[in-house]
Amino acid sequence: MKESIDIDGNLLSYDREGTGSRAVIVMHGWGCNSSTVKVLADACIDSTTTVYNIDLPGFGVSSEPKEPWGVYEYADIIEKFVRLKNISAPVLIGHSYGGRIAIVYASRNKVDRLILVDSAGIKPRRKLKYYFKVYSFKLAKFLAPIILGRTRGEAAIERMRGRSGSQDYQNSSPMMRRVMSVSVNQDLKHHLPDIQAPTLLIWGANDTATPLSDAKTMESLIPDAGLVCYEGAGHYSFLDRPAQTAAVIASFLNFSKK
Repeated sequence: MKESIDIDGNLLSYDREGTGSRAVIVMHGWGCNSSTVKVLADACIDSTTTVYNIDLPGFGVSSEPKEPWGVYEYADIIEKFVRLKNISAPVLIGHSYGGRIAIVYASRNKVDRLILVDSAGIKPRRKLKYYFKVYSFKLAKFLAPIILGRTRGEAAIERMRGRSGSQDYQNSSPMMRRVMSVSVNQDLKHHLPDIQAPTLLIWGANDTATPLSDAKTMESLIPDAGLVCYEGAGHYSFLDRPAQTAAVIASFLNFSKK
């Protein structure tokens, strides 16, 4: 059932399924929406659960943030959602960028279980070429308004961003591009030891966006974590292995056999 809630002027849309007392919150990755992770949400439907599959702000039919948020602001709005819904210790599931939010939330709140699926959150090791590109852009951003004037300079910088950014960046609105710029390099490794909930990591061995080495780092730093790896699967491992994912989640959440 599609529902929405206003949180501090932000319209948050979500699909709700079930009437059980155990709340499950599912969060999708960048450039996606709740429909992308429906496989994960459906895997959590049980007589004991109520599943909230959220369109994160700026995606699906939820409104965009009014300023460039980072992952902490996204975690803030999920915390407010939990309070408004009178939820206690939810199960959190996050894919990719949604995993970032889940990590921050779980590091500072009580959760029942945490499931990270091909999650972001570990700052990637960058080659020298990357830093040359970044600092060249920063220099151009400084010089363009001086040489071209403010209006033309900002337009030129925006064109540079569009040409040099990732596909996700190019497909984003101006505000969401700013959000992405804030979020992409936020390293959450220091939060991992603070996660006290039992944690399941589901990963594709061929994931190139958030490589398997990230999962192994998370497994080593989260006190109670276990890793399930799918050979031949990629960044959307749950779509590559839907039946296996459903079985793994049902086991982790201790669902009774139907």
